Amino acid sequence: MTQAIYWGIAIISSVVLVILLTLNLFVGDLDADAIDTDMEVDADAGIGFQFISLKNIVGFFTVFGWTGLAMIDRDFSLIATILVSTLAGLLMMVVMASIFYFMMKLAEDGTLNMKNAVGRHGEVYLIVPGGRRGMGKVQINVQGSLRELDAMTDEEEDLSSNTIVKVLEIIDDHILLVSRAGK
Repeated sequence: MTQAIYWGIAIISSVVLVILLTLNLFVGDLDADAIDTDMEVDADAGIGFQFISLKNIVGFFTVFGWTGLAMIDRDFSLIATILVSTLAGLLMMVVMASIFYFMMKLAEDGTLNMKNAVGRHGEVYLIVPGGRRGMGKVQINVQGSLRELDAMTDEEEDLSSNTIVKVLEIIDDHILLVSRAGK
């Protein structure tokens, strides 16, 4: 009877795990975590360690079932079988949660932090009027991508197109203050 229960758990959870992984591969992440009621309020908007999720629960039952069958096959007692298969399932949950946690930490936000432009060199795209009389455009590589950003200069002369400039500071959180490179 115990063996039949473990067979049922192992087969059903294995099929569900294969379906989840296949859907995840072809459709994307479906782990909406209908069970997950965690709410994290962190100022840094960090990624939480999700121990209880649909994938982790299915992983638990898959390892629980197959470990239990292996224990029964080796003639271990019922208590030892339940204990070892439960520990193996919990270990699987920790491993899976850790893998997803560290994979999510690898994802880039992509939000432009203008402060990362300070000290970088770029090229004038549209004339930057001198003496902060108006705005021009500068092409600059920030955070691994080439961006076209608004720019002003304190220099008296206009900065013409193709002039190499250096970013000195950020004005109003979105305008680059630039000067000719080498100054």
